[in-house]
Amino acid sequence: MHELSIALSLISAATQAAREAGAGSVLGLRVRVGVLAAVDEDALRFSFALASEGTALEGATLTIESVPAAGWCPVCHREVEIQSIQAIRCPSCATPLPHLAHGRELELTSLEIIEGEPIHDGAVR
Repeated sequence: MHELSIALSLISAATQAAREAGAGSVLGLRVRVGVLAAVDEDALRFSFALASEGTALEGATLTIESVPAAGWCPVCHREVEIQSIQAIRCPSCATPLPHLAHGRELELTSLEIIEGEPIHDGAVR
């Protein structure tokens, strides 16, 4: 279950970003997860809730934005959404897509914070 290690990384990154912003606590965080990143969203939410206990992120809302897979079609000269992971082809002309443009993302995009006493390492909110 690699979602736990992802949750721990998100907590670390969010805590650092909140500390740098002078936050007193974190109410929520938003992440973008590509469909090809092999992340189970329910398992990530569960892992985040478990791993954030006793931290400045305990009780914070985790919002996950799912990013569809897309690639560049060299024949149609446009970005197309990938319809099936088993057949990474252009849905218009069936040409194999040599380069993926989206779908592997795994990034922390924003935090919702409250200003206050700055967060310190190991701080409980």
